[in-house]
Amino acid sequence: MGSLGYYFALPFIYGISVLPFPLLYLLSDGIYFLLYRLLRYRKTVVITNLRKSFPEKSQAEINAIASRFYRWFCDLTLETLKTLTIGPPAVRSRVAFEGLDILEGYANKKQSVILVLGHFGNWELAGARYSQEKTIPQLYVIYHPLQNLGFDRLMHHMRTRHGTKLYTMRETNKSMIRDRHLLTATAFIADQTPAPERAYWMTFLNQDTPVFFGTEALARKLGYPVIYISITRPRRGYYRMVVETLVSEPRNTKEGEITEVHTRRLERDIQEHPELWLWTHRRWKHKRPSA
Repeated sequence: MGSLGYYFALPFIYGISVLPFPLLYLLSDGIYFLLYRLLRYRKTVVITNLRKSFPEKSQAEINAIASRFYRWFCDLTLETLKTLTIGPPAVRSRVAFEGLDILEGYANKKQSVILVLGHFGNWELAGARYSQEKTIPQLYVIYHPLQNLGFDRLMHHMRTRHGTKLYTMRETNKSMIRDRHLLTATAFIADQTPAPERAYWMTFLNQDTPVFFGTEALARKLGYPVIYISITRPRRGYYRMVVETLVSEPRNTKEGEITEVHTRRLERDIQEHPELWLWTHRRWKHKRPSA
């Protein structure tokens, strides 16, 4: 979509963003019917991913998870647009934050940390909620710049308006080393698909899966504890962030240990709440390279 498309879409994006939540979810219900029932958007990919990840489940169970997933996916999309205009009080009321004392403990020790999470729950609202707190390490989120400059500026504004700061994916390593004198919490969305020849390979959701190794490499290099953030959804429109320390002494770990630990922790969340993970991507498109 070019710059003309951006300026055409902008009023609709902000128009959706200012809708009150009841109307937002009414719109989401309509989009769910369109995407899931009529257009069947990426339905083959979603069903295939679910079937391979949960071979023990019946087709009826797989279909039920897929239906719940599409409802969450539509909500997630509109909730993400909502972060363009939502105020701090609404963010606090919509996202519970448990485990602040853990992050405050690291802040009191002037210890920077690495945060690990997945495309699970609502990571955009979670980032806004994290940045409401001023007694914990400053949040930095890693992002991939968009080709369309207009939409890239919009996403940058959306993610930083509550106080979050950004590192580009390409410059994460250099930026974290440059800023090691600051008190930071750098968030890695660790379930993306890396190039197979540079990945750490493991079994994840019953399948051979490449995992980014950079999270572990930087934790061990800088000595930053690895913190996992689980983002579940107790009910529609409300989320629960829970902080837990996965690795407190990363330099004392063996190679691959940190990657295994944080990937297994995400796997547990997905197994407990499969409808809250992003199934529309071809996560397993690569084959493990031969030795």
